[in-house]
Amino acid sequence: MENEHSPGSSAASDESESETFDDSTTENGLVDAFGELAALPFEDEERGRRPTCLRCCRPEKVCLCPFLPSQPLDVNTSLYIVQHPAEESRVLRTVPLLAACLPQGKCNVIVGRRFSEGKHPELASVCRDSRTLILFPGPKSQNLEDIVKQEEADTVNHNVIIIDGTWRQAKKMFLHNSLLHLPQQVQLNRTLTSQYVIRTQPSNMCLSTLESAAVALSIMERNDDILEVLLRPLTALCSFQLQHGAQVHHSKEHLLKNGMYDKPLPKNKRKIKRLEKFVTDYNICPR
Repeated sequence: MENEHSPGSSAASDESESETFDDSTTENGLVDAFGELAALPFEDEERGRRPTCLRCCRPEKVCLCPFLPSQPLDVNTSLYIVQHPAEESRVLRTVPLLAACLPQGKCNVIVGRRFSEGKHPELASVCRDSRTLILFPGPKSQNLEDIVKQEEADTVNHNVIIIDGTWRQAKKMFLHNSLLHLPQQVQLNRTLTSQYVIRTQPSNMCLSTLESAAVALSIMERNDDILEVLLRPLTALCSFQLQHGAQVHHSKEHLLKNGMYDKPLPKNKRKIKRLEKFVTDYNICPR
């Protein structure tokens, strides 16, 4: 009989009712809490980002399109930028500015650390092409200007591979990828100081990827105006950053020569020799 209770059952019943009431209150509280959360304005990742210019890939408020050529440069040389994955997340990278200045298909970016013929057939095909050069300094590198002088104008449409990353990253990528050893190795022997002063360079003569590409294209296309056009957005980028609090980054070579290197000097002899090499090494290298 539903309404009859045995002795002592009344207290148990009251406790049971009390627990039922508390559980119901808690459940209702959770529902209300989730309801309040659901009612909050939702801002997804895409909506939270600053609007970005589709051409220069910069935030619209600091768009650099006024400093880009009105029309892509007419060039015969095709660039292949082999990019270290860490460069993708850098805010002040130069490759998007380079790509914005060139026609579609003339600045091809391939991201990765290791490259194989099976996974990267396009890069493998380019590396095996006799017209391909790789811009990387070393004992086997030839002066790019000497190679171009030996050719008749407009007779060969070259491919140029440039490794995009810090000097250490670029060196590892070159050494660990046999595909990159197939093309003829070239370097830039022009005396040119980098304008990319908002990142630290190993040497005064080291250039950013955009600067390396600009010098190489001006040589390959036999047109010095290309250098000026491609450097214009980089100069504007650095100028804007310096006006808004960025500091000029001197090269490690400059800091060592002038006694301004404030990091502890390494005890390892190999690392000490590497630092000494920064002082004496004047090869222009992509960074």
